[in-house]
Amino acid sequence: MDVRKIVVVVEDVDVSRKALQWSLHNLLRYGDLLTLLHVFTATKSRNKKKARLLRLQGYQLALSFKEICNSNFFNTNIEMVVTEGDQEGRKIVAMVREIGASVLVVGLHHQSFLYRLALGHDNIANCLSCRVLAIKQPELSPPPPLRAKTRERLPPLDSSTTMDFSQIEISGLHVPDIPPPKIPYRICPSPSAIIWRPRGSRKKKSCSNGGA
Repeated sequence: MDVRKIVVVVEDVDVSRKALQWSLHNLLRYGDLLTLLHVFTATKSRNKKKARLLRLQGYQLALSFKEICNSNFFNTNIEMVVTEGDQEGRKIVAMVREIGASVLVVGLHHQSFLYRLALGHDNIANCLSCRVLAIKQPELSPPPPLRAKTRERLPPLDSSTTMDFSQIEISGLHVPDIPPPKIPYRICPSPSAIIWRPRGSRKKKSCSNGGA
């Protein structure tokens, strides 16, 4: 069985954690390599102290995602990648290509980089060279109104059907309880397995009694 490389984008939003949990229960197989990828936004001021703080916070966030993995599957092969990048998703594309990912899992929200990436590329899957799964939580309330400029730049959330990545509703996912198949119990699987007392031993005993 080929080892798959599954990359989960780590963000400090609840849907990103839900995407990780979905991957653990529905996508991950034994032997797969799970990469937790967090890209923090580069600082315009080039303040090294602030950059170190953002990197440290990124590692702490990635560690919290790793704890989710360990609480569900102890033998998961996990690696963490924390790097500096942009909000447009170019760094994520570069890292996914460098890792050689088979699947990219993203928690889909209103500010997701996938929307910006879709505006600049006709085919996101070809851009990332892998399958893309966007995990979306059902909305309990309508989203807040966007500003006019933002509304012009980003497509609405419900128009994801025009994009080339798979959108999955978490509320619709459930694993049915399938009873294990009944295996008929064979009392005697093989006649040769029955232990009989050899007849020769009885004859030998009678001969020994006659000689006495």
